[in-house]
Amino acid sequence: MKGTHMTGGYRRAGLQRGGIELRQLLRNPKELSGHLTNVVVALVVAAYMSDDVPGTQTPMAHLVLAGFAAYLLFQVGLVNLPQMLVTEREEGALLRLRATPGGIPAYLIAKCLLVVGTAVGTLALLLLSAAVLVDGPLPHGPGGWLTLLWVTTLGLLAVVPLGAAIGAVLPNPREALALIMLPTMGLLVTSGAVFPITALPVPVQQVASVFPLKWMAQGLRSALFPDSAKAAEAAGSWELPMVALVLTAWAVLGFLLAVPLLRRAARRESGSRLSARHRKAEQSGALPARG
Repeated sequence: MKGTHMTGGYRRAGLQRGGIELRQLLRNPKELSGHLTNVVVALVVAAYMSDDVPGTQTPMAHLVLAGFAAYLLFQVGLVNLPQMLVTEREEGALLRLRATPGGIPAYLIAKCLLVVGTAVGTLALLLLSAAVLVDGPLPHGPGGWLTLLWVTTLGLLAVVPLGAAIGAVLPNPREALALIMLPTMGLLVTSGAVFPITALPVPVQQVASVFPLKWMAQGLRSALFPDSAKAAEAAGSWELPMVALVLTAWAVLGFLLAVPLLRRAARRESGSRLSARHRKAEQSGALPARG
């Protein structure tokens, strides 16, 4: 009974903290502008696309929009979340969590809620604004909406815990962005998100198929495109069972890594480490010197 009570306690604490952070995000124009910029970039790129996907009657603009939709989910989990975790670790959040019973699981629940809320809101804004402004695709019928729901859910489950695990081991906020952005941009180019994957060499396709972005984009295309568009896929089909299998495998791997790595990062934190980092940041000019 005591264990159940404690579990329920950190779940409630995590949900409450996540709700507070979501409200803070909505009241922060600077933070919101970053997500809105991604949507605007996707709409502008799609507006300049006029050709069809080779071998189909699907507009290239639709391929770009579906790819950007997948990348926005991917980015929130694997770019934004690690940066948040590293920044808060630098500010002493993990040190405080170490002294709080159930602090790490509650913290992870809060971050998951924040990321899911941000990702779903951005995805909805992209799809709805694209449909209105550039004749973008929307799911056809209940089956399409159901596919959109489960692919989005599994996609976030695949990248959010993995992002938390990455955030636990990255060195500092100044290096985190550089270490994350290059691989994620490489995956954007090689995963068939912004142009047909069949245009890429087979070895590149095989490497891309290991990572979740390729399957997230493919799953979203299956929800948004007519069945005739699957002729442009590498396998000539949507491969939805494989989409579910790969994303589930990444979700399991992420969860197995995230909590132990965050606990390890919290155990390694100390007041002296935190002070040393602050002094180093002040000396480099990243933080203002304290009087």
